[in-house]
Amino acid sequence: MRYNPLGRTGLFVSELCLGTMTFGQAGGRYAAASGVGQEAVDAILRRAVDAGLNFIDTANVYANGQAEEIVGRSLRSLGLARKDIVIATKFAHAVGSGPNDGGGSRAHIVAAAHASLRRLGVDHIDLYQMHGWDPATPVEETLRALDDLVRQGVVRYCGVSNWAAWQVATALGIADRLGTSRFQSYQGYHSLVGRDIEREVVPMAAAEGLGLIAFSPLAGGYLTGKYRNGVKAGRRATVPFPPVDEARGAAVLAAMDGVAEGHGTTHEAIALAWLRQQPGVTSTIVGVKGVDQLDANLASLNVTLSPSDLAVLGEAGSLAPEYPGWMLAQASAARADLLRTGAVPAGH
Repeated sequence: MRYNPLGRTGLFVSELCLGTMTFGQAGGRYAAASGVGQEAVDAILRRAVDAGLNFIDTANVYANGQAEEIVGRSLRSLGLARKDIVIATKFAHAVGSGPNDGGGSRAHIVAAAHASLRRLGVDHIDLYQMHGWDPATPVEETLRALDDLVRQGVVRYCGVSNWAAWQVATALGIADRLGTSRFQSYQGYHSLVGRDIEREVVPMAAAEGLGLIAFSPLAGGYLTGKYRNGVKAGRRATVPFPPVDEARGAAVLAAMDGVAEGHGTTHEAIALAWLRQQPGVTSTIVGVKGVDQLDANLASLNVTLSPSDLAVLGEAGSLAPEYPGWMLAQASAARADLLRTGAVPAGH
């Protein structure tokens, strides 16, 4: 297991992170993606820690808070030292029916943080992430509230999830101006068949020194290959999240066939290995329902993709050029070559 620094914090997290969206019993559209009880979680967490994972990601809305409660009980029953586990949780999505039961206001942030602490049974949250953008609350209020929690020792570091790159950049600039704690990480959807994050978010994170935490690396199971050719079954039959472009997906799976065969491994191991080798990716969240699924994901740690493997997979899922990306690439090509090689390109 490799450990990578989280943003500019000096805190190191494992390259695989244990996701908890499957823990507890959710209702509604996410019911099929949940259902893992306490005994199974204990076994999963024990195996994960034994394999070197030190990073757990949860959220206050997962199974209406059950996921946080289950994680807390598991940490205690397994006798795991608090200092050895990096706990990340999230806030902002509605946890009730009232107008102040969600968002990025001081009122909600403080209440949500203390509620998460109670459910987890811990005295601090290592990484507190805003789960989405709140158009109703000035960023200054959100940043000041989070900074207060950091200064009080309730939260160690702050992160963000599912924001546009410009929103994160704006918040970082405001944090620097106010002298408050800045976001240290970005959690976003990233997979071989879902690479929109590469347009703006990945370059922003690299420029600003943010750690990148990838969720849904298997695209909700799609990259295992069991949903190819339009098969509608299992989780994706009721929870088609994240969405997949079937035409692009077919091309990606076809490319994965040869790479997986060449390495004598599974499609999921290839998908996770590809993410592990992407620039800027700090950790990849794996969501499982049992130790067997966790072991299948851990197998990716033994896979190192060659440059030719990466080229084949990268081409299959490549993004269509969009403005201003293609213009920036053309206009900066000569300067990029000069930076890379130290030689003035011919013809310039």
